[in-house]
Amino acid sequence: MAELGFSPEVVEAMLQFDAANFTWHRIATKGDVPTRILDEIGLDIDPIQFSAMAAINRIKWGIGRDAPEQVTIGALAEEMNIDPSRASRIASDLISRGLVQRQAAQDDGRKSILVLTDEARTAFRQYKEVKWRKQLEIFQGWSDEEIQSFTALYERFVGGLRRIYTESAEN
Repeated sequence: MAELGFSPEVVEAMLQFDAANFTWHRIATKGDVPTRILDEIGLDIDPIQFSAMAAINRIKWGIGRDAPEQVTIGALAEEMNIDPSRASRIASDLISRGLVQRQAAQDDGRKSILVLTDEARTAFRQYKEVKWRKQLEIFQGWSDEEIQSFTALYERFVGGLRRIYTESAEN
C-alpha cells in the first residue's frame, strides 16, 4: 500500500480494518451470531438450516436479485453457494421439522417450490426482534452523528465491494 502512495497511518488503519473485518466475518459466518439468537428464541436448528430459511426468504422477495423468484432447490443451492444435493438435504430437513413446505409451482405443476411455513415466519419475526435488540445494544453510547457516519461509510464500502467483485465479474 505504501508503494501506491498511502501514508503509514493509512496503511496501519487499513490493516486494522482488515483485522476487524475478518473478525466480523468469522463471527457471522462461523455461526456465532445466528447460534446465539436461535438459542435465545428456542429454535432448535443449526445455523446452516437457518441460513437456508433466510435464503428462501431472500429469493422469494428478490432481495439482492433483480426480481422475486419462485424458490426451487436449484435457486436455493445457487443462493447458498452449495451443490443441489446438499440444498435438497437441507430443504428435506426443514420440511421434516415443519419449517418449509414443498408446493407445486403455479406456472408448472411438475416443478416443486419451497415455501416457508407460518412457524418459520414466526421464528423469523422472533429472530429479528432479538437481532435488533442486540444490534441496538452494540450502538449504545454512539452519537446520532457517529451512527449516521458509520452507516454512510459502510454503505460506501459495500458499494465498492459490489462494484469491484460482483459487477465487474458480470461484465
